[in-house]
Amino acid sequence: MTCALREMRWWDIDAVLELERDLFPEDAWSRGMFWSELAHARGPGANRRYVVAEAGSRIVGYAGLVATGEQADVQTIAVSRERWGTGLGGRLLAELLRAATAFECAEVLLECRVDNVRAQKLYERFGFEPIGFRRGYYQPGNVDALVMRLTAPENSVQGTEING
Repeated sequence: MTCALREMRWWDIDAVLELERDLFPEDAWSRGMFWSELAHARGPGANRRYVVAEAGSRIVGYAGLVATGEQADVQTIAVSRERWGTGLGGRLLAELLRAATAFECAEVLLECRVDNVRAQKLYERFGFEPIGFRRGYYQPGNVDALVMRLTAPENSVQGTEING
């Protein structure tokens, strides 16, 4: 079954939290964190873009980005385990990079767990490069984060499809 990407709304939070807790049990976001992010994703001063991937009526992935000036930060990307290896993570990332371009950001940063090689390979395919580490970034597990940067995000998404 193909997935459709659409804007995340408040009524998606319960399904997103279920996926969040399954994928990130040690450092899952709270309901309040998602509410706070979505509060800044609409209206004239919006500086965030959050999307969900839906297969039928089920949310199987989500992603979010915040833009500040010329810099955007990928806040989260998650794909349900049964969808790993299907290209859905790349579709979600491409949508975030489109948003960064729309926000006129010249670069995009992200943090990735040092032990998440699957995600690092995805980011590298889109042109992200490692630029440093944040020691003990992921708590309570005290796992380091690899910081990665992409310049000129508009060049990384040309020709990609969001509703494939």
